[in-house]
Amino acid sequence: MSAQYESFRREYVAGGLSRDMLAASPIAQFEAWLEQAVNAGLKDPTAMVLATVDGRGLPWQRIVLLKGLSHGGFVFYTNYGSAKAEAMAHNPQVSLLFPWNELDRQVIVGGRVEKMSVAESASYFLTRPRESQIAAWASRQSRPISARALLEKQVRVLREKFGKGEIPMPDFWGGYRVLPRCIEFWQGGEHRLHDRFLYTLQGNDNWTIEQLQP
Repeated sequence: MSAQYESFRREYVAGGLSRDMLAASPIAQFEAWLEQAVNAGLKDPTAMVLATVDGRGLPWQRIVLLKGLSHGGFVFYTNYGSAKAEAMAHNPQVSLLFPWNELDRQVIVGGRVEKMSVAESASYFLTRPRESQIAAWASRQSRPISARALLEKQVRVLREKFGKGEIPMPDFWGGYRVLPRCIEFWQGGEHRLHDRFLYTLQGNDNWTIEQLQP
């Protein structure tokens, strides 16, 4: 028997959003909402869905973690050989989604992704927990593996190799920055009358704001 989901619904009552509540800059507005998400105790407030389109035209999504805002862009890190990295090399136009469901909010970012410098990536890599550094070396992300035991064995080999010394950043790992061209802020409203505001970049850090129908 197929599952029935038509009756799964709830009202959005967390509060409204109006034009006079918005900052002139979408980055400032995002930082304010992110701070509120953190203060509200959301489990993963920096988790974001990254959507890419690969060389076959296939869209794909996965959750990555926001690691900062740099030069007006949203920063995350990954393996340069991963499926997402290969897709971004083919098509640098990507989308991010922050699903803050507990606050009846979401933020959607559309823009172009660029690789960060080696110096920027290395600066962050050195702050990672040691086991995360080793994991970056051990995993050939997105590549097939016959058994998890092989990955665990590689981790043990690398622990012995690096001993207690400093672990250098792999040359196949680093950061990306998503430079936004549009950012939408969505606040759930009662009776599906949601509030939506879209910031669009017009050049030279000049953003327009328009309200969208739900």
